[in-house]
Amino acid sequence: MSNTIVIGMQWGDEGKGKDVDILTEEADVVVRYQGGGNAGHTVVIGGKKYALHLIPSGILRKGTLNIIGNNVVVNPFRLLEEIKDLQNSGIEVTPKNLRISDRSHLTLEYHELLDSAGGKGIGVTGRGIGPTYFSKVSRSFPTGIRFCDLYYPELLKDKVTENVNFTNHMLSFYDANASMCSSRNILEQLLGIKDDILPFVEPDIGSLILAHDGSLLYEGAQGTLLDVDAGTYPYVTSSNPTIGGAFTGTLVHPHFHNIIGILKAYTTRVGNGPFPTELEDEVGERLRRRGVEFGTTTGRQRRCGWLDLFAAAYSIRVNGINKISLTKLDVLGEEDAIEVCFGYSRDGGKMIHFPTYIDRCKPMYVELPGWKRDISGARKPKELPKNAREYIDYIQKFLGVQIVRVGVGPGREQTIEFQ
Repeated sequence: MSNTIVIGMQWGDEGKGKDVDILTEEADVVVRYQGGGNAGHTVVIGGKKYALHLIPSGILRKGTLNIIGNNVVVNPFRLLEEIKDLQNSGIEVTPKNLRISDRSHLTLEYHELLDSAGGKGIGVTGRGIGPTYFSKVSRSFPTGIRFCDLYYPELLKDKVTENVNFTNHMLSFYDANASMCSSRNILEQLLGIKDDILPFVEPDIGSLILAHDGSLLYEGAQGTLLDVDAGTYPYVTSSNPTIGGAFTGTLVHPHFHNIIGILKAYTTRVGNGPFPTELEDEVGERLRRRGVEFGTTTGRQRRCGWLDLFAAAYSIRVNGINKISLTKLDVLGEEDAIEVCFGYSRDGGKMIHFPTYIDRCKPMYVELPGWKRDISGARKPKELPKNAREYIDYIQKFLGVQIVRVGVGPGREQTIEFQ
């Protein structure tokens, strides 16, 4: 297997975890390069569902090394819970198959409190991701805490104290009745798990990654339209799920032969923010029900709409995507007709480029016939109904990128290869 990166082409939740699971069969190393515990991947193997939040999907394959990169923000307590849950399910998780960059920043209690107090307007998860990245990039005060700081208790104590003092000041600003943090409690908790977490910490993930160059699989969290720079700001995440984040998130620059974009056969987004193709009717509810559109990590209900190819074309340009995996095609099986967005209009004029602000944009649709059939049992392209194949062909021709894989259900085996 050549080096491969898997990137979401929409607002996340495209089904990246399933594709990563399939691709790990030929990869030596799976790398998570950005995001935090606000994202998640759901993988179904033999009818059993595994919910992954921080740990790369390669953990479900024996013999695969999994790496959490330096630009992933990690709640160490939740990570240990995730490790324990996987171990209780019979999955091996040890320092031999899971490594964490010592430069990764810690998400702690005060980050979650700040998130809940100050981030409600954009629909945050309350998992502390934004405040953790704020601590990271502010550099001076409050400064971020990294895994490497666990080796130095006195330095850790000073950093925790500074962060808690700052947080309590901010919490009192947002809400005079807010619960305050205790630096002593947080420090005791961190020191209490130090011996459990440090065996997984790696001081030089770059060398570890490059030792397996040629058999690397990178997975991002969220999707292109949630990228802090490329996405629908401010309704975005705090990092770069796009291809640039892969390099800053691991401090090495491998060549990716396969840049695989994951595209759901319709569109969803969770939380607030503009969504031109959203369906606030019985069709949207039908897609939500059939697609089980609820967040892996938070359980939040996802908003559903028709496929937006105008946004998908933008994602291809941003990332250099050269292959597409189309997911959840089976979910459209009840529809008589299917709308596909091929462009936006605003104030009576057609948009030429994907705009910075899409709030007032109206979708322009082409209508394609549905297939009114359950396709979850299909395993070869010829087993798909004619209208389903024509839907795939339309997407492929519009985007100018080959669709190499189509998902027709959540199971590992419910995949059709088009190569």
